[in-house]
Amino acid sequence: MKSAVIVFPGSNCDRDAARALERLTGKPAAMVWHKETTLPEGLDLVVLPGGFSYGDYLRSGAMAAKSPIVRDVVAHAERGGLVLGICNGFQVLTETRLLPGALARNAGLKFACKEVPLAIANANTAFTRAYREQRETEIPIAHGDGRFVADEDTLARIEGEGRIVFRYLDNPNGSARDIAGLINDRGNVLGMMPHPERASDPVLGRTGGAAIFQSLMEAA
Repeated sequence: MKSAVIVFPGSNCDRDAARALERLTGKPAAMVWHKETTLPEGLDLVVLPGGFSYGDYLRSGAMAAKSPIVRDVVAHAERGGLVLGICNGFQVLTETRLLPGALARNAGLKFACKEVPLAIANANTAFTRAYREQRETEIPIAHGDGRFVADEDTLARIEGEGRIVFRYLDNPNGSARDIAGLINDRGNVLGMMPHPERASDPVLGRTGGAAIFQSLMEAA
């Protein structure tokens, strides 16, 4: 699988994502600076990593969504290429409208940083098939603006279409319908607030997110 990780000013999980990809795929990920205008050729997967792009000014992910490289990320998604947005990357995906809804300030207005149990709500996607029969996992979160919000019509639609991929079993931020991760209608773009790259190596003492990268490798 050929992959790339986008690097914005303020990204702080880009190298973690790249290491997870290299460990699980055996191939290094390309690190693409936000001012580039084109992605490397032949990519299977683009990762928008966690962090605080542009210092979260205006809204989390709003300025990053206007970066030159993001236009080609959108084009990659529209061609059917795989895109994974993690935490701040999820926020960027909603700002580009590749995913519906928005990520708002956590309920209680406190930063949440802990391991969270998740239900695998849809195990039949390009991002989750490696979970097989597993129905729950545990992946850490670290965010202050992770509360997923959308109007009721949108929530009913994504629920009915099976686009909710991960749900919080103990909702840490007030997200509507316990949504921790969802896909687009085509199924090739996933945004999630938990950090699978921080739970993909036994050395770290947690492997609950490894199956996401394994699923992507199988899909590619």
